[in-house]
Amino acid sequence: MHVEVAYARPDKQEIIPVDVPEGTTALEAVKLSGITALFPEVDPDSNDMGIFGKVVKDPAAHELRDGDRVELYRPLKIDPKQARLNRAKKKTA
Repeated sequence: MHVEVAYARPDKQEIIPVDVPEGTTALEAVKLSGITALFPEVDPDSNDMGIFGKVVKDPAAHELRDGDRVELYRPLKIDPKQARLNRAKKKTA
């Protein structure tokens, strides 16, 4: 089965193709990809993950299908609601 593992920072992005056996979970694919060698800040056991933009609640139990792209998400630096509030305050100031 052919899947991809993707991670992006503002300065660097990678999509790593990985061949995995049938029944491989999202978490297993991330660990098999070796992405932590390129991005040491990635912790497969704690980073949020998704498949093609849809969040996966339990990556350790989510079995992949051929062609899936597992995406690793960075933690938010600021809550989106707070960011909008800050921008609104700047406009009125």
